[in-house]
Amino acid sequence: MKKLMTGNEAIARGAYEAGVKYASAYPGTPSTEILENIATYKDSIVAEWAPNEKVALEAAIGGSIAGARTIASMKHVGLNVAADPLFTFAYTGVNGGMILVSADEPGMHSSQNEQDNRNYAKFAKIALFEPSNSQEAKDMIKEAYRVSEEFDTPVLYRVTTRLCHSKGIVECSDRVEVGIKDYVKNPQKTLTVPAHARVLRHSVEERLEKLEEYSNNTSLNYCEMNDSKVGVIASGMCYMFAKEVFKNDASYMKLGFTNPLPIERIKEFASNVEKIYVIEENDPFIEDQLKAAGIDCIGKDLFPKMGEMTPDVLRKAVFGKTNDTIKYNKELVVPRPPGLCAGCPHRGFFYELGKRKNVLVSGDIGCYTLGFAPPYNAMDTVVCMGASLSAGHGAQKVFNMKKDNEMRVVGVLGDSTFFHTGINSLLDVVYNKGNSISVILDNRITGMTGHQQNPGTGYTLQGEVTEIVDIEGLVRACGVKQVRTIDPNNLKEVKETLDWAFELDEPSVIITRWPCVLKRFSKEDIEEFNNPFTNKCDIDKDACIGCKICMKTGCPAISFDKDEKKVNIDKNQCVGCNVCSQVCPKDAISNNGLAKEVK
Repeated sequence: MKKLMTGNEAIARGAYEAGVKYASAYPGTPSTEILENIATYKDSIVAEWAPNEKVALEAAIGGSIAGARTIASMKHVGLNVAADPLFTFAYTGVNGGMILVSADEPGMHSSQNEQDNRNYAKFAKIALFEPSNSQEAKDMIKEAYRVSEEFDTPVLYRVTTRLCHSKGIVECSDRVEVGIKDYVKNPQKTLTVPAHARVLRHSVEERLEKLEEYSNNTSLNYCEMNDSKVGVIASGMCYMFAKEVFKNDASYMKLGFTNPLPIERIKEFASNVEKIYVIEENDPFIEDQLKAAGIDCIGKDLFPKMGEMTPDVLRKAVFGKTNDTIKYNKELVVPRPPGLCAGCPHRGFFYELGKRKNVLVSGDIGCYTLGFAPPYNAMDTVVCMGASLSAGHGAQKVFNMKKDNEMRVVGVLGDSTFFHTGINSLLDVVYNKGNSISVILDNRITGMTGHQQNPGTGYTLQGEVTEIVDIEGLVRACGVKQVRTIDPNNLKEVKETLDWAFELDEPSVIITRWPCVLKRFSKEDIEEFNNPFTNKCDIDKDACIGCKICMKTGCPAISFDKDEKKVNIDKNQCVGCNVCSQVCPKDAISNNGLAKEVK
């Protein structure tokens, strides 16, 4: 059976065919669709969203110890969160095979950095696989489980954005059921007190020697001999990019298993070509090891140190030119930066917060990060998931050291991010007697990555009804006494609540609670929020004076007609959130007859 699949879909299919029993992840681009697709195999695999990547990996580790084949997936920065259990699991090894998928993002399409997670495999001393197309993405999963169990190692399965989201024809097979291995108590292997870990440390080195022998003999690493003048060494998508550029005018050393590297095979390849290009994205992971082994090669001294090594990038680096493309006047292209959707429940909050003076807004990872942009200009820092509240706490502590300090700090994060690592950050604020303001933007879903369930939604990944974590109750359990939950579309309520929080000299939390406009509403959403987004706003052109104040809300449904000098509302985008009507000084905007809030 053949299917057209993205790399993420193929990885999921590979896990299914390989007999995986348990899967866990936290959503993050470009990895999100891996677990979403694994979840469709309900009869064979238990698939779960975890609150964060560390928990996801720990759950997969537990399943492996219990004897099942398991998988955890995450984006590259998620592995930073999960590094703690990974390094220890590298010592203990597996029972059932365990794969950790790291979806790296050269070019930072939707990430705050472009770290190269191949380094984690070398650092943790574990096996590393790198598929280069959808078919390999599926097939290598099976081999990775075999290697995991034969060599007693977790496997890092490194993919990149291009592979995750590009499509290819995949030959599918039936699932091969793999039984759950017996669990035998063995604290010397699974309980890493120092006395046990010192012994396991030696076994890690012994395992690496065996894996290097495997690397030099596996068919995952192979040569394609063509022209002897130029040789290309590449792995993952870089191999595909190189093939498109050099075609049959170069020979190739194609690497699918890259830690440990097959140094002996590479030396043999190098002896048969005059010049070697090492093509890899981000770090000189392969290049540095080749040069250390005495293999002369050209790498980052020619190719860019950052971004994707797409065919055009390679052509320009090697040949000094790119393919001809359609020429156009770039000055006519209108820049379209990302913005909050029409009806976004974060709009009203950022509209009011952006008016405040002497404020540092400590931001976080999510749709709401767009609060930094005009017209709100209401976010100053972003570090990583959950850092808004803790970084904000540290900033407020330092500001407070200054005499006559007037600076206040507002930490802002979403509901899913709060569950991810924001709870710990809030505990830091409370425990250390901070006075920063913490805001949880609860839009009832994990928004930025495509609407995944989380502990606050009431549903699991595979659609089961579950307990809803009450955010306000959890905040109070953390020790916060000053808590308010508000409707962010009600600007009067937002303003009054911010006034209240700014007057306090102790930890406070504001929870804005309204569903994402793009969310598929549950019956609970419809009941709680009275079937939201079912009206549209209208402009009374006679009353409109063209002051453009409504445009300062940043709603993409609102535009200004320069000839008419009046505002228009696009009915195809408007969902009647009513924020614009509240700021209009002439009451020129109505919401299908609904009463407007007091300005």
